[in-house]
Amino acid sequence: MKQLFILTLTILTSWLITGNLQAEGRIYIDITSPEARKINVGVPQIINQSNPLQADRHGRDLARLMDQSLELQGIFSLIPENIHLNNQSADWKRLGADYAVLGNYSLSPRSIQLELKLLDVATGQIILGKRYNGSGGQEDEIIYKFADLVVEELTGQSGIASGTIAFISDATGSKELYISDPLGRDIRQLTRHKSLVVSPRFTPDGQSVSYTSFHSGNSNLYLADLKQGRSNKVLSRQSGMNLAPTWEPNGRSLILTLSKDGNPDLYQLDTNGRVLRQLTRRAGINVSASWSPDGKNIAFVSDRSGTPQVYIMELASSKVQRITFDGNENAEPVWSPKGDLIAYTGKVNGSYQIFTVRPGTGATPFQVTGGPGDHEMASWTPDGNQLVYTRKIGQQQQLYLIHKNGSNQRPLFPYHGNVSSPRWTR
Repeated sequence: MKQLFILTLTILTSWLITGNLQAEGRIYIDITSPEARKINVGVPQIINQSNPLQADRHGRDLARLMDQSLELQGIFSLIPENIHLNNQSADWKRLGADYAVLGNYSLSPRSIQLELKLLDVATGQIILGKRYNGSGGQEDEIIYKFADLVVEELTGQSGIASGTIAFISDATGSKELYISDPLGRDIRQLTRHKSLVVSPRFTPDGQSVSYTSFHSGNSNLYLADLKQGRSNKVLSRQSGMNLAPTWEPNGRSLILTLSKDGNPDLYQLDTNGRVLRQLTRRAGINVSASWSPDGKNIAFVSDRSGTPQVYIMELASSKVQRITFDGNENAEPVWSPKGDLIAYTGKVNGSYQIFTVRPGTGATPFQVTGGPGDHEMASWTPDGNQLVYTRKIGQQQQLYLIHKNGSNQRPLFPYHGNVSSPRWTR
């Protein structure tokens, strides 16, 4: 679970060695290139300082967690344990590694010290290193943090392992809201309404998550504060729908669907639930708004043409432009954090698949997912390189992750019941 490191984690020492590269002339790996191959990384057992020559179960567990944290990023290929044999002095070049993560740790009853380093195999140089001092039980946070730093060191973009995922599960018999770290090692149930909860959305600062619940008899919008653990706040309880908000990038307002006047339309509200303006007016059903990262536009769904399609509205002028034309059901748009793509769900040959399209006239959609089952409710990873979504095969729904070019489709983490509506924040 993402927490503020300044509260419980002290970085004692950090260093960065870049060989002959100057900081301003840093060369990063372009992971967006179609020709880019995965980066081969070896992660042997983290050495226990108390018994550096002995096999160590906890050290192996830490290394495996680092493996998983790097694999999550979608750009690494991990050298198997039975190849490197947990030997930090392995011939990494012969084993095909581009980089190796090496480290050691020491434990006391209430704390852990972890020293982690990134070795550039080609040059033999340590190009990234951190020494951490954390309280007991913070190993996961430390490993996630360093994995993200490895990504940033190699690509210039922040990694995603330190993030938080919100999702809906019916594990208790009712659809409730949960949050988790991206590997599913620390899952926490946020609501116990014993009713239907839908449409989780993080606030831009990642400190709160909004959702709609029907437990009061009306579909009211609530806000759960992840940091303070306070009782959930009612954001909007207009009569009828209070559904699927999108937050302004600066966090000052939100846009959601209200049906208080009969027709489902989009409204902009302040953070106290006061209506600032109405954005659509009875031009069909208008739902599922998603704010562009620059704050100038929203994508949304409307059936004003006769079928659900994705539109873009320029907020300054209220000018609306339709951007999907293939198929008779396109919904659930979500804007990439980079602003270059909009992902959405489209129906193809009787099943739902995830597509992306560039925001503009005449752009050709790209089908990201394929194969059996329904692929829906996509959300971007914070780096804008992957999509997390719900895949339903038969009666079972689980979370999946896929690169935006359609490669590397795999389950995210298992959880009880049917899981849906993922949202990911740093």
